Amino acid sequence: MRPFTISDPFEAPLLNPSRAGRSSRLLVVLTGALLAVSSVGCASLNRTEEGGLIGAAAGAAAGAAIGNAAGSTTKGAILGAVLGGAAGAIIGRRMDNKAEEVARRLPGATVERVGEGILITFESGLLFGFDSSELSAPARQNLTALANSLSDIQDDAVLLVAGHTDSVGRDAYNQSLSERRTQAAVQFLLREGMSPSRMQSTGLGETEPLASNDTEDGQAKNRRVEVAIYASEAYRERVRARAGG
Repeated sequence: MRPFTISDPFEAPLLNPSRAGRSSRLLVVLTGALLAVSSVGCASLNRTEEGGLIGAAAGAAAGAAIGNAAGSTTKGAILGAVLGGAAGAIIGRRMDNKAEEVARRLPGATVERVGEGILITFESGLLFGFDSSELSAPARQNLTALANSLSDIQDDAVLLVAGHTDSVGRDAYNQSLSERRTQAAVQFLLREGMSPSRMQSTGLGETEPLASNDTEDGQAKNRRVEVAIYASEAYRERVRARAGG
């Protein structure tokens, strides 16, 4: 079983060289803002409590910008929903527990805690055959386990499913393949009882590589499906009201 990890947005590499200069400047500004907010007592806090210190100075817009600068649509979506403060700590604790459960039930996936949400990454080979958008038998088992794991939080969460490919072949074909694979995963999750009003999807083709496409190992890492799980706006508002704003 792969243990789940906690991802620091500032450790994410700049994945798109064409925007490296702009992204570097953006990260410097946003890093300073977050460090200023979280500089008091962080050494003695766990990661959930540290997340609770990220307040209005960072905000959802800063979180989304960090994710976009790092070349990750899914991480950007999660960080864009960060509340911070006491409300963020409440959501973070709930996501801590859920991430541990998901990691136990999905031994073939990588589970990360990002901000106040969860990022699940499936290697494409675990879900699909070569150049195919038809879900494999292990894929169906994994997605069924995922749907069952999320049944108790789906009313309070948003799921963003994103498909990725390597850069082998034509850009347009890779984009289409990523979209077909994403839709196959989404449609299966819907059949397993996930709410359509809580699901979003996007095919990203070869635009957000995790590794170099110059090697077979790098290409394998880039062929993946990611599922971002973060608190819905309605749930964030309820938690914020309960935490006193």
